[in-house]
Amino acid sequence: MIALDVMSRNVATVTPETTITEIVKLLLDRHISAVPVVDESGVIVGIVSEGDLVRRQESGTERHPSWWLRLIMAPEEKSHDYVKSHGRNASDVMTKQLVTVAADTPLDEIATLLERHRIKRVPVVDGGKLIGIVSRADLIRGLAAHPAALPAPSDDDAALQDAIMKTIRDQTGVRTEFINVIVSGGTVHLWGGTRTQEEKKAVRIAAESIAGAERVVDHVNALPILANAAMWGE
Repeated sequence: MIALDVMSRNVATVTPETTITEIVKLLLDRHISAVPVVDESGVIVGIVSEGDLVRRQESGTERHPSWWLRLIMAPEEKSHDYVKSHGRNASDVMTKQLVTVAADTPLDEIATLLERHRIKRVPVVDGGKLIGIVSRADLIRGLAAHPAALPAPSDDDAALQDAIMKTIRDQTGVRTEFINVIVSGGTVHLWGGTRTQEEKKAVRIAAESIAGAERVVDHVNALPILANAAMWGE
């Protein structure tokens, strides 16, 4: 299995000019812990995670080193801490030293990268442009969807995955930000959350309606919290 088989494609992104306030709202609304930063051409230039936002002057959590520590701190450390705690937009606080993978990166290599760098997710890029993201949860979902006895996913599986996501997005009225589809050997695994039971049912029916979907396994949960209109920009 490779990154393309399990990656989340509906990735929330921000630009370098996006304000900290907007980023915080996006993280809360989408129930995510990090968001990639892309330029006008779609090239990923950084990522803003919860860790980049925990030391903020607005919440009174900025660093206050002791007097003796201030004496031995290098000037660049002081500047770095100040920018992190007072920066106003993504470009000020984002992590620029990125760990990324290609669409054909094997999942065992991705797991190793997550462990080695102690990170929770890794962007998937093609020519520098963001095409998806693989999180720890995606790896676990891939394991559930692809037992070792099953053959490797085929091009037909990828086409079926795309067709199902398009049908859900275009025909059901369900927002796909929280939906992920993994296909292996014609077996479709649906993951994520919907606002209502009716939307959950619509996602399943959409998957079952696509030719080639031999079996649909529904892991989607109807989550009342997603019904909050403010979270959906309504």
